[in-house]
Amino acid sequence: MNDVTVLVVDDEARMRKLIKDFLVQKDYKVIEAENGEKALEIFEENRNEIGIILLDVMMPKLDGWSVLRQIRQESKVPIIMLTARGEEQDELFGFELGVDEYISKPFSPKILVARVEAILKRTKANENEIHEYGGITIDSDGRTVKVDGKNVEMSLREYELLKYLVDNQGIALSRDKILNNVWNYDYYGDSRTIDSHIKKIRHKLGKKGKYIETMRGVGYKFEVK
Repeated sequence: MNDVTVLVVDDEARMRKLIKDFLVQKDYKVIEAENGEKALEIFEENRNEIGIILLDVMMPKLDGWSVLRQIRQESKVPIIMLTARGEEQDELFGFELGVDEYISKPFSPKILVARVEAILKRTKANENEIHEYGGITIDSDGRTVKVDGKNVEMSLREYELLKYLVDNQGIALSRDKILNNVWNYDYYGDSRTIDSHIKKIRHKLGKKGKYIETMRGVGYKFEVK
């Protein structure tokens, strides 16, 4: 029996029902919200229960971006954005705000469920390990990052990108390889989304951000010197 609760936020009742039906088939528990304000209210009441959020962008009262910003101020819960707008800039904007996945409508409900399962698998991987890299401490079990003993808040995607870089310490990684391994599927958007994430990670790591080197014409490499 699946013990994960999914919060589905969309102003279209038909869309919520479609998504819910497919998730329930996989034994997920589903909570629905018809607008942004209701989503925040439900999240506050069930924050310890909700394992992932499917969040529509265009909604009345409070749009998806606003909901995302507020939730990211206090939680790292995985969030998949659902939108009818498939523009590249929207995707980049979403990733910069801390989105873990981005799916444009119309989409296959089966693919959506597969993405949900992939994200949950990554976030719940039982790796009970703590490693230190030149003052950067990564706890794989708690999915936390510390710099010189101080906690650093990161989105799921930022954490996974940093983890992939340190796991391949000293190896120059191309943008394509990073996309395929961190985003975990064939990503057809602009690889600049990686550059955006790297910039944010470097900023959050402070002086330790220098460990992430830009390899001109290739991609990036993590190396403690």
